[in-house]
Amino acid sequence: MSTQFLERLYNPYDLLFRNLFEAGATFTPAAEAKQQYPINIFEDDLGLTFELACTGIPKEAIEVKLEGDMITFAYDKDKTPEPERSYIHRGIAKRSFNLAYKLGTKFNPSKASAKFNDGLLIVTVPFAKEAAPKVLKIN
Repeated sequence: MSTQFLERLYNPYDLLFRNLFEAGATFTPAAEAKQQYPINIFEDDLGLTFELACTGIPKEAIEVKLEGDMITFAYDKDKTPEPERSYIHRGIAKRSFNLAYKLGTKFNPSKASAKFNDGLLIVTVPFAKEAAPKVLKIN
């Protein structure tokens, strides 16, 4: 088994030793690697929208907190009791999350709205009125 990089064949062991002795190389063990939680963030005509995948998580267990210019999404798996089951395959990750994002001044967090539909949490933060562009009259 080999991998082709820039027209040259490397053995996987060549790559291992090259990275091992490289001065700037860092290694993160898989147990310490942080997995990204599935979230979409986009801006449209209505404002800023967060779409957070919450498959199998009851909406009562999810906490959405708006403090100042920060929005936080949190779910603690340990607080939600799970029934005893003998799984044959377990592919749905109901892992805990604590995500925080800083909102810009052009958004109005006091008028944010949230809805939960088919395992998808959708939070919309509208634009602030002050964020509208101002046209100055030149005297």
